[in-house]
Amino acid sequence: MELDELTLDTIRKHKDGVFQSELWKEMDIDSRKCSRIVTKLVKDGLVIRESAVSNGARTYLLKVAEDEKPSYDELLAGDMFSPCAGCRDACQPEYCGKLGDWVLHLVDLDNQS
Repeated sequence: MELDELTLDTIRKHKDGVFQSELWKEMDIDSRKCSRIVTKLVKDGLVIRESAVSNGARTYLLKVAEDEKPSYDELLAGDMFSPCAGCRDACQPEYCGKLGDWVLHLVDLDNQS
């Protein structure tokens, strides 16, 4: 297995992400080599790198990009999609019948739980 793949697998093992300052120690490689590999993985869109602080030192929190898929659950009321998503009507939300129906559907689902 190539070092890039091994690095990606190691990051993937950490469900909530891993600090870059910990990754190179865990992989038993030097920090410069780790930095070059991570930079390549970020450039390839496989890893997301966020600025972070660990034990008072600046570092990066690394996460696998595929784990960061957007969730649209908030736009669903059961099987009914929010009428406001992509809506081009110039309405006022408090008077929108489509939105009202969707909200009532949400309330009905909540009462069934």
